[in-house]
Amino acid sequence: MRNRLRFAAVGVGLAALLGAALGIGALVGEPERGAVAFDASYWPTGLSEEASAFRMSEISAPDVPGRAGTLSFRITGVDGAPCTDFEIRHEKPLHLIVARSDTAEFRHAHPQMAADGTWTVDWTWASPGVYRVFADFAPADKALAFDGVVLSREFTVEGPAPSRPLPPPADVATVDGYEVRLAGALATHKADELRFTITRDGRPVTDLEPYLGAYAHLVGLEEETLAYMHAHPTGEVGSTLAGPDVAFSVGAPASGEYRVFLEFAHGGSVHRAEFTVPAASTTEFAPDGAHEHGDGHR
Repeated sequence: MRNRLRFAAVGVGLAALLGAALGIGALVGEPERGAVAFDASYWPTGLSEEASAFRMSEISAPDVPGRAGTLSFRITGVDGAPCTDFEIRHEKPLHLIVARSDTAEFRHAHPQMAADGTWTVDWTWASPGVYRVFADFAPADKALAFDGVVLSREFTVEGPAPSRPLPPPADVATVDGYEVRLAGALATHKADELRFTITRDGRPVTDLEPYLGAYAHLVGLEEETLAYMHAHPTGEVGSTLAGPDVAFSVGAPASGEYRVFLEFAHGGSVHRAEFTVPAASTTEFAPDGAHEHGDGHR
């Protein structure tokens, strides 16, 4: 297992500070043109347990692989009071993303919240290792956070931890008989287009099914830190074509190589294509294609 870098808390109030943040949400408004100087310290990574007046509690879960149980946690204010009022975004009040430190294990789940604010989901770990658990949500009260919030904690599953080298970058991935082709580039602190073209048996897939209110979902995790990005396609279900192309305007929170997970629904099932995508470093903040902060669960 590689040594993991530890990061201090990173503020996630970018949208409130700048009016619009890039790359981890759905397109909003008419952005101004041009690029302006940008302080990268404001760019959210999702690697803190506390941000925007919210805190993620310690995680309770089985600590060995193969043991069935539940994974649970709470979202509280910094005063410890539980938060129970969340905005529904992409059909859910909270999206749970869990990944092993080498990104070889990845899950996107949707826990249920009890009256006391405890989120719970049935859970069994497939393998030992160090995992990062991300809670991606938006409070109903916009005075508490202008836009989406991403908090996370690490959780260790006992046992000899496997470690898979990150696969090299490639522009084609196959999954469940589908071929997904990637075009575009990823850079830090500005939005660029990533476009995915989905085919099956050599034919374009033109009848993608809505999954959680979108034709696809995109999550990226930087290989060393697991810095987090989560985006949805430009356009809305019903107003854009249902394939074969799905485009995202997205920016990376830090430079490095990202393991990118594209989830889409077709044929009654959800499929996940995986890519390794390098993110070039830039110090410019470009409003072109500006996005709301967070994951854009509108």
